Amino acid sequence: MEYMSDKGYHALIHHSESLAAVKSSLGIDSEYQSCHTAVFENGYVMEGHVPAKFVKQFMTNPPDGALGLAVPGMPAGSPGMEMGDRFTPYDIYLLNKDGSAEVYASVESADQQ
Repeated sequence: MEYMSDKGYHALIHHSESLAAVKSSLGIDSEYQSCHTAVFENGYVMEGHVPAKFVKQFMTNPPDGALGLAVPGMPAGSPGMEMGDRFTPYDIYLLNKDGSAEVYASVESADQQ
């Protein structure tokens, strides 16, 4: 939340009793789930530790049929998961409303975030 707030995004927090049910109802398949789910006013979802620059890139030109973006798990060094100089490369997935997904971007180093 702090990271996204620092990047100019405003968020409201809602703690659900069943986050898995919320994610499922939004169309986020279990293999793409993480610890945080954001739903934007326009209905797009961001799942996990998606860097703000990719949120902005996506929101500027969302692909047809897109549901949102996801970073499964909690990769070390991703936004909000900083651990000194530790960094684990990760993929950001484009989630589509038809249930399909594809790599939207690959983040190989911390400076690419």
